[in-house]
Amino acid sequence: MSLFKSKKQMKIDYDKTEKQPAVKSSICTGEMVAGFIDLKTQKFHDYMLIRNDAELELFCMSCGIDTSELKRIV
Repeated sequence: MSLFKSKKQMKIDYDKTEKQPAVKSSICTGEMVAGFIDLKTQKFHDYMLIRNDAELELFCMSCGIDTSELKRIV
């Protein structure tokens, strides 16, 4: 048994008719949080903290979208 496991590609299942992937960023600190916007209530639900571009790419790949399609909230 290995101590180190390779990271598997995670797939985020979400209803595309009810939720939209988005990134919310802070004006002051620049901290970014990836999550989903509920299209009915327009509320943002946090999913993961984004610390670098690689994590942003991972979130987009797991949602099955391109980074240009990602909605950005300030």
